Amino acid sequence: MGQITLQGVRKSFGPVNIIKDANLDIENGSFVVFVGPSGCGKTTLLRLIAGLEDVTGGQILIDGRNVVDVPPAKRGLSMVFQSYALYPHMSVRGNIAFGLKMAGLPRPEINRKVEAAAATLNLTPYLDRKPRELSGGQRQRVAIGRAIVREPKAFLFDEPLSNLDAALRVQMRLEVTKLQKQLATTAVYVTHDQVEAMTMADKIVVLNAGRIEQYGSPLELYEHPANLFVAGFIGSPKMNFVPGEVAGEAGVAIIGIRPEHLKIGKDGDGWPGRVSVAEHLGSDTFLYVEGGKLGTLTVRYVGELSLRAGDRVWLTPDPARMHRFNKEGSVIRTS
Repeated sequence: MGQITLQGVRKSFGPVNIIKDANLDIENGSFVVFVGPSGCGKTTLLRLIAGLEDVTGGQILIDGRNVVDVPPAKRGLSMVFQSYALYPHMSVRGNIAFGLKMAGLPRPEINRKVEAAAATLNLTPYLDRKPRELSGGQRQRVAIGRAIVREPKAFLFDEPLSNLDAALRVQMRLEVTKLQKQLATTAVYVTHDQVEAMTMADKIVVLNAGRIEQYGSPLELYEHPANLFVAGFIGSPKMNFVPGEVAGEAGVAIIGIRPEHLKIGKDGDGWPGRVSVAEHLGSDTFLYVEGGKLGTLTVRYVGELSLRAGDRVWLTPDPARMHRFNKEGSVIRTS
C-alpha cells in the first residue's frame, strides 16, 4: 500500500513560512506531480514526506499511520534525486544492490532483486560497468533501479530528469511513466516543467508560495483552472489575459482565453490586431498579435498558415472556452 495523506502540514524556517497548511490525499498506486515555479515549496514538501525535513505542524500519514516522528529509513519510501548520486567506484550491480546490502539481506535475495530490476530497466548488459561508462539516461535508470529493489510503498522523485538533454528527457519521461504503471506503486514527482506534469501525472498539485492552489487531473486543471495563477501556469503557450472591460465584459476583471481557442480571420470580425511575429513550425503556427488595449495575444493555429509580420488579423475567442476571473483572481463559476 502507498496511501499518503497530508493534514494541515506546515514548514517554517525561523519566521519564514515555506509550506502553509498543506492538505492532500494521494491515492495508493497513483502518479502525482508537484509543479510550480522555483521557490514555491514543491521540493520542501517532498522532503517533508520523505522525512528529510522536520515538520513544523500538521500530520503526514502513510497508510493511515502518522510518520512525522518516524525516521526516513523506516517510512518505507524510496527517493530518486536530481543528481544521480551513484558511487563512481562501484559497478551498476553494486550501486543497485548497495541499500540491500546495508539492510543485511542474504546475497541470493540481493542478486535476485538486482537482476529483476535490471531486466525491468533494460540495464542487464551494463551490470558490470562503472557509472562513468554510462550515458546520462542509463545513470538515471541505475538510480531508479536502486529505488525499485527496496520495493517501497511509494517512490519520491525530485526533478530526476533536469540534468538530461531535451530529447533524452522525452525518452526518460515515457520510461518513468510506463515503469510506474507496470509496478503500480505510488509515485510523487517534483518538476518545474508543466509539460512533464501534464504528460506524466494522474493528478497534479500546483504550488505557489507554499500554498496548494489546485489539485486535480491534468485536463481538469487545463479546462477548469481555479484561479489566475493556475490558468497562467498550466498550458503551453500560456493563456492570454485581457481586461474584461476592454473585451466588452465590464462585470469581469480579467478574461482568459487559450491561444488554441482564438479563431483567426481577415474579414473585420472580432478583436483587431496586427501580427508582430509569426513562428512557422510545420505542425503548428504561432502568431504574436499586437491588439492595442487588449495587449499582445498569442494565437496557436494547427498546421501551416500563410501569415507574416505586419499582416492585419481579427481574432474571435471561442465563447465556450473563455475563463472569467474576479478582481481577487478567483474564477467566476457559471451555472
